[in-house]
Amino acid sequence: MEAKYCKESRVIRTSRVFPNDVNNHHTLFGGKLMSDVDQVASISAARHSRRECVTASTDSVDFLYPVRTTDSVCFESYVTWTGTSSMEIFVKIIAEDLKSGKRTIAATALLTFVALDQHKRPTHVPQVIPETEEEKKLHETAPERARMRKERKQKSKKLAAFLTTNYP
Repeated sequence: MEAKYCKESRVIRTSRVFPNDVNNHHTLFGGKLMSDVDQVASISAARHSRRECVTASTDSVDFLYPVRTTDSVCFESYVTWTGTSSMEIFVKIIAEDLKSGKRTIAATALLTFVALDQHKRPTHVPQVIPETEEEKKLHETAPERARMRKERKQKSKKLAAFLTTNYP
């Protein structure tokens, strides 16, 4: 399986922020942003693997700057690292004030997707080749994030085994 460049999975989507997209603080709903993050990340995963993919985890969503109705919001995603069947996707969210043109990193997110074969089982994905400084930094720091993900998942499974499914 031939490796692919990060840029081959890049997705860029820009939208306006409308009044029905905001909360009582007149800033973009976090849940709306998270839904959009998952959508663009899923396209990056599919472009990289050319397979059906599922979200395995949302590793982090860091809200850094509020997005207002006077802004556009740009989502840029791409595959930063791969395991055997898993892909780490980075999403950069940029708010742009439409009057001044000032652009700000509003949020960042890291998600993990798994590619599936025709039987809905995990299947191999190509490795990824970073080119830019940003891509190289995310790629070289990914193994540590993968280790932490694995550790967190084990803790989540342990907690889930303790939880009840009884009706209240």
